[in-house]
Amino acid sequence: MDILLGVLIVVHIVAFGAVFGATLSQFPAARVGAARVTPGILHGTSLLFASGLFLVAAASLAGRHLNVGILAAKTLVLIVMVVLILVNRRKPRVAPSVLGAIAALSLVNVALAIFGG
Repeated sequence: MDILLGVLIVVHIVAFGAVFGATLSQFPAARVGAARVTPGILHGTSLLFASGLFLVAAASLAGRHLNVGILAAKTLVLIVMVVLILVNRRKPRVAPSVLGAIAALSLVNVALAIFGG
């Protein structure tokens, strides 16, 4: 079970990297007004959700103590991210503030995981 948890943690970290990296890669385009929500941002967020869900299930099955408050906060942050992404993914251009919000929310999600215990 420890191996499965380790693999899921790695996948979860890779998903964060995909979301954060794909979002940051759009900031140069934002300077010229051509930034958009890329499929990488959407797919990274989907992987973040799926891996988090499987991670919680595996940890629960392994008998690990889970902080439900932190999990609820992380889920809420992820829902806000998904809404931002889905609302803006069909637009040809998005404001830099949308990309900043997605990047900031992904960092908040990581901070909750690290400092929340």
